[in-house]
Amino acid sequence: MDEQGERLQKIISAAGVASRRAAEELIQEGRVTVNGAVIRELGARARPGIDEIRVDGKPIAAPERHTYILLHKPAGYVTTLADERGRRTVLDLLPDSLPRVYPVGRLDMDSEGLLILTDDGALAQAVAHPSGNIEKEYLVLVEGTPDATALHRLRRGVALDGRPTFPARVEVLDRRRPGEKAASWLRFTIHEGRNRQVRRMCEAVGHPVLRLRRIRIGPVRLSDLASGEWRHLTPGEVASLRAAAEAGSRVSSGHDAASTTRAESPPANRPPRHTPGARERR
Repeated sequence: MDEQGERLQKIISAAGVASRRAAEELIQEGRVTVNGAVIRELGARARPGIDEIRVDGKPIAAPERHTYILLHKPAGYVTTLADERGRRTVLDLLPDSLPRVYPVGRLDMDSEGLLILTDDGALAQAVAHPSGNIEKEYLVLVEGTPDATALHRLRRGVALDGRPTFPARVEVLDRRRPGEKAASWLRFTIHEGRNRQVRRMCEAVGHPVLRLRRIRIGPVRLSDLASGEWRHLTPGEVASLRAAAEAGSRVSSGHDAASTTRAESPPANRPPRHTPGARERR
């Protein structure tokens, strides 16, 4: 084996055979071979596409090359691939030269901010599924000034569709008056993904949303990417997002999602940006 190759558990995980942690267990159990030799050391390395790597006697496929995009979605765009009503979709903001990618989760048409798009179905599922416990952070402008009671309700959980939301972290950032109407900026952090959840929670406590911008999904931040711009996620961001989803899934498996404790989930370099031009996509 080449000491300059990649760690075996990383290769196995990238090939979609198992998560990084599960791959480590496969190695320690002696179920992985490289060029016919059984490997049990977690520090072992191999060269994808050169060395023959097998798990339980079956060769693993070369890892697929995927595309990961971070887009600052403007208001007025929908996150569907096509819209029967002829509305603009987020794909209209991306060049035709990119591979076909799909939104991970949704932002409603009036919302803006961070949206991840990818052709990696496994990662998309891990991030979007509630079991991943991935935090989503928003800056939210609401009507009026939430008092202590309203904030307590938001933080404790609000009943939507007959069942309460999980606790949220809510912080009042600023209070201002756009025109003659009182309004407040909130920082809102949740790890669920119910339909229009933040908007509905705020409306339920009497403070409808005037503006909503998502600024973070797990470890990935919007930072200063301008509205309508996009960039590729860095390999480090993809790895940290995958790790966050795996860690969240372990939390879910250890603390059943239906648990009555409803404990609050634990907290879970950017390349050049690209500015979209006027173009239609698909």
